Amino acid sequence: MTETTVEQAIVRVHNEEWARVVAGLARRFGDLDVAEEATAEAFVAAAEWWPREGVPPNPGGWLATTATRKAIDRLRRESQRDAKHRAARLVYDDTPAEPTGPVEDDRLRLVFTCCHPALALEARVALTLRLLGGLTVPEIARAFLVQETTMARRITRAKAKIKAAQVPYRVPRAADIRERLAGVLAVVYLVFNEGYLASEGDDPVRVDLTDEAIRLGRLLRALLPDDGEVAGLLALMLLTDARRPARVSRTGELVTLDEQDRSAWDRTLIAEGNALVQERIEAVAASGDPPGRYQLQAAINVIHTNAPSARDTDWSTIVALYSRMVLLDPSPIVRLNRAVAVAEVDGPGAGLAEIDRLADVLDGYHAFHAVRADLLRRLGRGGASRAAYDRAIGLAGNPAERAYLTRRRDQLTDP
Repeated sequence: MTETTVEQAIVRVHNEEWARVVAGLARRFGDLDVAEEATAEAFVAAAEWWPREGVPPNPGGWLATTATRKAIDRLRRESQRDAKHRAARLVYDDTPAEPTGPVEDDRLRLVFTCCHPALALEARVALTLRLLGGLTVPEIARAFLVQETTMARRITRAKAKIKAAQVPYRVPRAADIRERLAGVLAVVYLVFNEGYLASEGDDPVRVDLTDEAIRLGRLLRALLPDDGEVAGLLALMLLTDARRPARVSRTGELVTLDEQDRSAWDRTLIAEGNALVQERIEAVAASGDPPGRYQLQAAINVIHTNAPSARDTDWSTIVALYSRMVLLDPSPIVRLNRAVAVAEVDGPGAGLAEIDRLADVLDGYHAFHAVRADLLRRLGRGGASRAAYDRAIGLAGNPAERAYLTRRRDQLTDP
């Protein structure tokens, strides 16, 4: 086996097994630092051993065993307290395991335990993205639109607060699940978004992350079948992922929604997403409860995926749905998306006027400048459009997106 082949195997196994190993160690030892660092040490050992010995038949099992040994060694080195020794001896304990409670999947259980109310929502999401999604600090910082150093401090403080407060890494009770659900849904959606258009790296789409997010979404759906926002998030991810086959061209360039080959979309996923949205429409009509943001976003995506062509898109309804979303979540990103829809209904000038009101808060966000560049292009303001494209290209981390923005910029002719 060549060195390149081994490296590829390690990358693949990291994508597939990182979260599983971290979650298993967190459950066993009740310490996130131990779980994360022991798992990292196991991957370092793999990088050292596998090129010489070959990739083992069961890479995940090899990593789990190695990480467990690393964790035990660390606990023995760090402390001689009886509690630590008992934790270290768990690996040799033959007594039956405790019941797993309402959340049986280790990774999903870790999401819920990380989303403890003792932490701020941003810290819960960031910590879980690091441990479950395996995202790097720069990737998480991009997802939150903050500086890398800020995010690193946030994650460090979250771990320190958990340790100081002695937050138990136990299976959440049924009452805990409701309390922590908003943070869990935010985690799952951010993992999906990072996979659907990766902010860094050579791969424009990270299928391992989108698949993991959808898997977690399905587990949440099975756990909470009557929750509208759980159904809405799953529908949103399915409808979005259905467009993935047409998302990147053969030359590695991003293909925007209006230019995509709709025949390449996954109709099975679209049908499943449509069914979930229809179920929620009927449930909302029967109960009178207003839909949440994920249900509204899913409804918007139904309009996109059901339109025979971009020209047939019902933009007026999309504007109305975004207006309802703004009432629930008046964030700059939601307002930016609404402005895009406004531009389709009332013209690029109207959309640009709304977008320019967001300049102070979204100046560091590449999509803001990309949208602005497109509207300026449509208004015939080539010079200003070029400057906006340059800014968007400089901020974009995804290679497919940079390629698309560069082509659009190079097609401009100054007035």
